[in-house]
This record gives sequence, structure tokens and C-alpha cells, in this order.
Amino acid sequence: MWWPGPAPNRALRSTRAETVSYRASMTSASVVSVNQGPVRGMVVAGKPARSGIDKQPQTGRVAIGFGGLAGDDYGDKVNHGGRDQAVYAYAREDLDWWAVQLGRDLRDGLFGENITTAGLDVTGALIGEVWQLGTAVIQVTAPRIPCVTFQSWLSEPHWVKRFAAARRPGAYLRVLAEGAVGAGDRMVVLSRPEQAVTVAEAMQAYYGDREIMHRLLTVEGRGDRWDTIGASVLSRA
Repeated sequence: MWWPGPAPNRALRSTRAETVSYRASMTSASVVSVNQGPVRGMVVAGKPARSGIDKQPQTGRVAIGFGGLAGDDYGDKVNHGGRDQAVYAYAREDLDWWAVQLGRDLRDGLFGENITTAGLDVTGALIGEVWQLGTAVIQVTAPRIPCVTFQSWLSEPHWVKRFAAARRPGAYLRVLAEGAVGAGDRMVVLSRPEQAVTVAEAMQAYYGDREIMHRLLTVEGRGDRWDTIGASVLSRA
């Protein structure tokens, strides 16, 4: 979910170093796992709910349409899925970092990601950037903003604030050209926008950085909701 909400207590900080490591890593970027799943019942904040956050690795190739992966679903269709959040990507390197922080193994797909990547600095990717993903073409639109469902799924205390503060959000993707993807496929950057706002910086803008938000609102290819989110952020005293 990435609709306006309260900022975490710990401030998020920006750095340009991410783009340097990102360029270097793309020479060997690939798909580790393709993950999807149906909506299932679960308990969220002590109440019965339904969610599609339980994404499981798939064998073979999976079709990617404009609405996302074939066979995939979302419980909350207001805040998840749709044209600008058709696919969610998360880096295996970030999962490994979290595994150390949490002291537990984290399988591919556990964070609800459709695509688990390797060799790709998702945090340093630019909003509006276009990738080749298998035979599909996709575009980076927004960072993932943590919600209470995510916290309930992982059963980690203060998870929303911890995930936001770590600034390793993963990226939501828009499908520009349909295709198919499977584990082992290469990932290639096809184009990058002139106005550079990284996924990590976009998360910082969401939580109230007005300077970054001003820049983000000029980026071509950003998610449509940024106009509403931006108006909210920029109207704050």
C-alpha cells in the first residue's frame, strides 16, 4: 500500500551513492523467483481479513498482463494492484539483509513480492525507469509503503516503522508491454527519465520531504496517485 499515512518516528535520509551501485549492478541483474498467489484468510490487527500477501515461488514461465501476473490476486483492491501497482519487485539482497536483522530465514516471495531480483539495486532505481523483464516491458512507478497487513503477516513488532526507516521498500511496476517471465531471466534497463528521483527518495517524499516531492511531481512515468499524495505533502505546514 502507498496511500498517504503517518510518517515513521525515525527520519529517512537521502543519498546519491545508490545510483552509482545501481548502474554497476545492472550488468548481472536477473530474476531469482517469480511469485504469485490467491487471496487467503488471515488475521490483521486482531480481526479476520483477506489478503493476497502470501506469494509462492512458481515453476516455469508466468504470463504478465497489464493487470499483473497470471494467477495472482489481491485482497485490498483499493490500495493494491491496478495499473500502477501491477507487479511488485524486491531484491534478494535486501531480503538477506533483513534476514540478518530479524534473525530468521526469509524465503523468496515472503514480503509479498511478485519478482525477487538479484544483482539489481531496486532502492537505487529511478521512478519512471523502464526495464525489460523476461519478454515483458515494465516501468517503475512507486516504492512500497508498509501497512498493518504486512506487519501482521510477518508478526514482527513495530514492523511498519522499522520497514519504513530501513528505506529498502522495493518497487511497484507498471506493465507497458505484456509478456512472460521465469526464474533465471535477465533484467535490462531500457531507459531512465531525465529527472532523477530514486525509489528510496520517493519513499522519503511520501513521508514529507517537500524538496524531493517537488522533483518527483515532474517525473514522467510516475504513478498517477503521486499527484494526490504530492498535494497532501506540499499542503502541510
